[in-house]
Amino acid sequence: MSLTHAATRRASRRTGLTAAAGLAALAAGAWWFTDQAPYPYAQRRLLDLQLPFLAKADLDQVLQPRPGERMLEIGPGTGLQTLHIAPQLGTEGRLDIVDIQQEMLDHVMGRAAEKALDVVRPHRADARELPFEDQTFDAVYLVTALGEIPEPGRVLAAAARVLKPGGRLVVGEFFDRHWIPFGRLHRLADTEGLHLTARRGPSVAYLARFRPCAAA
Repeated sequence: MSLTHAATRRASRRTGLTAAAGLAALAAGAWWFTDQAPYPYAQRRLLDLQLPFLAKADLDQVLQPRPGERMLEIGPGTGLQTLHIAPQLGTEGRLDIVDIQQEMLDHVMGRAAEKALDVVRPHRADARELPFEDQTFDAVYLVTALGEIPEPGRVLAAAARVLKPGGRLVVGEFFDRHWIPFGRLHRLADTEGLHLTARRGPSVAYLARFRPCAAA
């Protein structure tokens, strides 16, 4: 092979790599600007991916589920966290799930039925207006859901209202178009009378646990 031909081939490979990188950037940009909230059911398969710092073991460490507790999950998606947390509550516990999309609730309940998880109860509702009595839950959690809901401060206020004295709220966020940076979350929580008690992960992918300030 001549030096000229080899140089031409290297240049061609570089051009191809540059083009591929450009297409990847365009695809990422298209995803960023077309990402919808709430997350569309048609793209549900992506919700089963475990994200860095938000894996099941990470959630266990921050949420600390216990047998017999009653918990609330807001925005369960396809049930990645639901199916993991529900068995830890035991037969005496209960996990209520709230979503604005009936398709998501039906999907989760179908998966729960396959695993005989009778402790899961679905509710179609707006997270800003939770349909529960005050001081109902031992814990409330949202993983990559808070940023998709308008007026996140109202969501935190609703969660604080339904928590039992000494209850805990766990919020997980991951960097995307609807991501809430940790600093903003902390300020919103302070406004709603929630005290930070634990955090795991960096600002772009974190889990944070809060308690009502009086209890903390």
